[in-house]
Amino acid sequence: MTRRRPRSRTTAVCLGVTGVLAMATACGSPTAGSAGGGGGGGGGDEGSPVQVGLVTSTSGPLAAYGAQYLQGFEACLDMVTDGTGEVGGRPIEVIQRDDAGDPAKAVAEATDLIGQGVQILAGSASSGVATQVAPLAEQNDVLFISGPAATDALTGVNDNTFRSGRQTYQDVRTAESFIGDAAGKSVLVFAQDSAFGQANVAAVTAVLGDQGGATVTPLLVPASATDLTPFAAQARDAGADLTFVAWAGETAPAMWQAMGQQGVFDSTNVVTGLDLRASYPTYGDEVAGQLNFLSHFFAEAVDNEVAQGMAERVEAAGGEVDLFTPDGCTAAQMIARAVEEGGGDDVTAMIDALEGWTFDGVKGELTIREEDHALLQPMFQARLEQQGGELVPVLVDTLDPEATAPPVASS
Repeated sequence: MTRRRPRSRTTAVCLGVTGVLAMATACGSPTAGSAGGGGGGGGGDEGSPVQVGLVTSTSGPLAAYGAQYLQGFEACLDMVTDGTGEVGGRPIEVIQRDDAGDPAKAVAEATDLIGQGVQILAGSASSGVATQVAPLAEQNDVLFISGPAATDALTGVNDNTFRSGRQTYQDVRTAESFIGDAAGKSVLVFAQDSAFGQANVAAVTAVLGDQGGATVTPLLVPASATDLTPFAAQARDAGADLTFVAWAGETAPAMWQAMGQQGVFDSTNVVTGLDLRASYPTYGDEVAGQLNFLSHFFAEAVDNEVAQGMAERVEAAGGEVDLFTPDGCTAAQMIARAVEEGGGDDVTAMIDALEGWTFDGVKGELTIREEDHALLQPMFQARLEQQGGELVPVLVDTLDPEATAPPVASS
């Protein structure tokens, strides 16, 4: 990644605390009150608050993701600060805003926060939001740590942007792990003909086709389709080595039922992403037992000190650890690190503190790659099993961070 400013490197190791900020933003000129040194105000007086703007979805289609992120953030900010809410003697003042999954609203909220002097932004659940907020962070020289937003486009986009979750490339490489090396094999992408489905086709084609040597074929189903049997039959007849399913919405149960009835699971390895816990019943017992799941995270996959501390605090607050709870936790760790090492006001110093940092997170050992800010992390294979009258995720395998590490992005 081409650097636009010289930096003094630091080799200091932060023990115990870490920090994150993330948010999406669009192009725009610096706002009134924001100076070239990053966001304006704040002062940096010893003991003065460090303001963190959490712009995420608490309404709209990704509200559940935003809620999980916020629970993880609050739990782990409490954990890394030993309940004080302070880092380096400075209180962390969190300002929460709802973007409703709307990029324009997110940019407006981020712009307003920057105008108030906020120099750390975090929280984007939507990829569309994150890719709009990232340029705004660079233009105003503030720290931006995106949340669950998975788009690969954030990696290496600019010096100011980081992420606290995984990216699509890591999902696709995890799917590949079910069939080994993809070279020379056939991959079918079964998805809805929507922006979401087309993005998955593009990602699988780029990672497993262009880079991996597989033959990738899309099977896009009209979003309005109600009879899914003919499409399931096509998937069966394709006889692919791997069928990657990317599906969202209320037609999912009917889709899985059609897949089972048409014998798709007998003709190919079907892999899909493990979603929120609330989605597990939609697979049905019979289908669930035949599915392979790639997973960013589920609580049963890990049992380390950070995961235990997060879970205790989330549950004490009446919540439940789910798919994107760790993204909020990692953000809190990253923000604490940035403030502890960079002081909370010097954006260049905070960026330096995060680049190349390896730390223990909810998922295990995480590394922020210096060259492009990719977050290297373990990924998981899972299956669903009936236990006590409900479907429960079971760990099949853990992939080391290097196994799914994306190529270094260049700007």
